[in-house]
Parts: sequence; C-alpha cells; structure tokens
Amino acid sequence: MTDTREVQNFQMTKHYLLGIDLGSTSIKAILYDVQGKAAARSSRPMRRFHPSPDHPEWTVWDPAEIWTETAAACRDAMRLLDGSRGSIRGIAVTGMGMDGLPMSEEGKPLYPLISWHDPRTQPQYDRWLQDITAEKTYRIGGNPVWAINSALRMLWVKENEPDLFRRTFRWLLIEDYMNHCLTGRFATDYSMASCTMLFDQKHQRWSEEMCRLAGIPRDILPEALPSSAFLGELTESAARQTALPQGTPVFLGGHDHICSSLPVGAFRPGTVLNITGTWEAVDMVSQEPPLDVPLGRSGITVQSHVVPKAYMIWGGNPAGEMIEWYRREIAASLTGEITGTEEGNSSPPGWEILVKQAEKARPGSDGVMFLPHLGGSSCPQVDSLSRGTFIGLSTRTSHAEMILSIIEGLGFQLRNVLTTMEQGLGHKAAEIVAVGGATRNEFWMQNKADMTHLPVRVPEIEEATVLGAAVLAGIGAGLYSDAEDAFSRIHQGRQRTYLPNERLTGFYANLFPIFRDLYSSVAPLHRRLFDLFPH
Repeated sequence: MTDTREVQNFQMTKHYLLGIDLGSTSIKAILYDVQGKAAARSSRPMRRFHPSPDHPEWTVWDPAEIWTETAAACRDAMRLLDGSRGSIRGIAVTGMGMDGLPMSEEGKPLYPLISWHDPRTQPQYDRWLQDITAEKTYRIGGNPVWAINSALRMLWVKENEPDLFRRTFRWLLIEDYMNHCLTGRFATDYSMASCTMLFDQKHQRWSEEMCRLAGIPRDILPEALPSSAFLGELTESAARQTALPQGTPVFLGGHDHICSSLPVGAFRPGTVLNITGTWEAVDMVSQEPPLDVPLGRSGITVQSHVVPKAYMIWGGNPAGEMIEWYRREIAASLTGEITGTEEGNSSPPGWEILVKQAEKARPGSDGVMFLPHLGGSSCPQVDSLSRGTFIGLSTRTSHAEMILSIIEGLGFQLRNVLTTMEQGLGHKAAEIVAVGGATRNEFWMQNKADMTHLPVRVPEIEEATVLGAAVLAGIGAGLYSDAEDAFSRIHQGRQRTYLPNERLTGFYANLFPIFRDLYSSVAPLHRRLFDLFPH
C-alpha cells in the first residue's frame, strides 16, 4: 500500500522530475510531479540535414544543434515552472534507438549522427549478412539485421573515415550523447545497447565475440549500465545553458518505446503495449531473452527492458501512414458525399470524416481485404519488396469499404504480429494497453479489440515516453521504490477500455487465415514487378 502521507508530502514540497525525449521530429522537455502530472513542458524541432551534394540521400543529425535545442527546451520548461528550480530531483533522457556518433577523448563529436533515414550502410549490411549471418546475430543480441543498426554505422565510418575512426574514444548513441552533454560521462543503458547488434542479451554485457567478428574495437563502446542508474550531476556548463540547477542528479533512461511501458503498467507479463501512430509497435514482456532464430526471421526484436531482469519483445510496421496515404492521395479528390465540399475541392478530408465513412460499411468490407505493406513489411514477414494490395474489389465497392478494409487490414496485421509473439514466448496475452496519437480514434481502438479478442485499455496519458523517462529518474532518485510503485502513484486520468464484440471476434477469426495467406500469394508478383520497376 502507498503511504498517502508520503504522497501528500511530495505534493507540498513540489518535487519534480525532468524527462527529455529526443524524437525524430521533435525534442521534448517535460517536468512532472510525482503523480505524473505535467507541470511544465516545451518542444523544439529536430531537423535532418543532407550534408553531401554528391550524395543527396545521406541524412544526418547535427549534434551541436541537438544540444542547443535541448538546452533551449529545458530553459523554456524552467521558465514555465515559476522558478521552482531547487525542487528538481532527477533528470533522465529517452529517444530513438540506433543513431549514434564517434566522440573524441575530450568529449567532442567527430562526425554527425547518421540518421536512420540514411541508406549509406547498405554495403556493410550485405557483408554482415554474408560474413556474420543473421542467425549468429540473433542468437547473441536478439537483433534482426537491419541496415540502420548501429554497428553498421560504425563500420561505415571505419571504412570511409579511417583517420577519424582511429581518433574515436567512444561511440555514443543519441541519448548517450545527451547524457554526456549533461554530465560529461560516457555510458549507455542496456535497452539502448541492445540496438547495436554488439550486446550479449543473456549476460547483459558487450559481446566480445560480436565485436571480434565485426572488426569493431570493444574499447570504443561505452560502459553499459541498468536504466535508472546514477550517471552524475549536472555540470556547471550544462546548468548555465539549460537553466537547470547545477548538481541536479542525472539518471539513465532508456529506449523510447520501452520507457512508454512504465507509466501505463505494460511492463507486466501478459500486458501488451501497443503504440500506434505513423508506425505501430507491439511489445510484450519476457523474463528470459527468447533468442530462437525462427522468431528473429519474423522480424521480432529482443531488447533488455528498462525494468530489471526483464526483456521487451517487439515488432512493428507502418500503420497510421496507411490511412494517411489514402486520405492524401485518394480521398483528397473525393467530393460531395465523402468530404462535404463542392466538387473540385482537392483538400484532403480529416481522419474523422474517413472514420465516419468506414462506420457505414459492414464488417468484412463486403469481401474487400487490404495488405498494409505500402512501405514494405517488417514483421512478421521481413520483406522490403512487399507492397500494398487490395483484393476483392467489385463494382459495388465504395470508399466506405476501402477505408474500412485499411483499418481491418491493420487489425489483421496486429493480430498476426501478436500471434507470432505468443507462439515464440509460449504464453498468451491478457490485455492490450494502447498509447499514441491514434488512441483518439475510438472506431480503430474497438476494431483492435474485435480483431485480437482482447480488451484494449487506453489511459489518458499523452506523453507516455517522456513520462517513462521521468519515472526512471524518480526510481533512481528514490522517489519510487520500483516500477510497480511508480505505476501505483501515477495518475492515469480517465481510462477507457474497449471490450471485444464476441460476434465480430468470431467473424474476424474466420477471415484471419485468408489474410495470412494474402502475403504469400502476392509476394512473387511483387518481386517480379520490382525487377521491372526497381525503386
């Protein structure tokens, strides 16, 4: 039981925790109280750059700008806090995985952060698959081999900037770089180290074997520690630039989607974390790392959790991007019945209009089915050449059926990923907790429940990722004893739970085998088309 007197004391003394999120589109700094309520927040843009005229596809992040914008976000948040600076009990950083940079011994960036948008590591990817193999990589680190993995960026720098690589003292991931800016320390946490293809999941330490096979010096990798470990105090220079109190303790955060599990209770076995936005991630917890090669071939990733002695098993695919494509490329040309505008108006209708149309269609979309692979497939089929497919179209098909078929296709895909995870872990999911921008779409959330035959719980927490980082700072500072204690204290707001409609669950169960066969039926055709139209 939580001591209510202790909670009241926290409220009176106004203890705050700062979460910093380094995302692909924005940098966020949010100050929370111990109940997880945001007291002050600020956001700054995260900009990508294309530094080479000869290689316009090369994409990087500027480390100096990342620090400048983060410091500005912190200053803005502090101004909104009305000067209660001495009450900040801890700071933790979260954000995207894999993107990193080489650092000199003096703590200076030697090269920009190569972005996950950047395709330059394809040659290193091809050689890795041939020389080290996907099977070996997965058995040790739980990573499917992707061209964006950190080790391949290291190899690119080693092969293309050899003098610079020889000067590299430590390779830091983007969160690690920010922690170094705050404290001067070189370190990473287990969840971030898991992104590199160089981490031994069973023993939670750097793999000497993988470093040797890859030709990457072990000593350039930073110290790996558990999330919420104390890193150091905010330096005088960092305090001056951020307006945060000098000496404020900084604790290790973790990978963004894993941090999201903390404030919503999705770190418990049986609870599935479903993060839905442009992409959809499906996360399940395991007490042991399931490093079976067949699971890896399905695109499932194994990462050390931010909770001690646990692992996060996850897979993801584009999701909201599918509906956005339809809205932008097809629905923008609709008139009258769909958009409510005059003929010739080409403005894309809002999502709410599309959802209202989908609600008019009967479940099953009158036999229309959609394979949501417009940008390829990551899980449970790993196939970058797969493409989106509508089948079952007829002269009766309206926009209502097409929109609903996209939502149902995403639901079938969710069920497909979840089924693969359940089979790999050997246990069933009990509930889904959903976070992300798409949770505002009630029709979509209900469809997830109907598709999976699981209750879908949606807490009123908009920034679960940043709050998760703040929770780790609170655990490190001793304000929470552990993740369970933090979850019990964090205000969930109004929660809505979508219960499966038993009639629809049975109906979709009969359609699911057809969806599972759809990919294998059209994949050979997509490969033949790619040979004629490579892109």
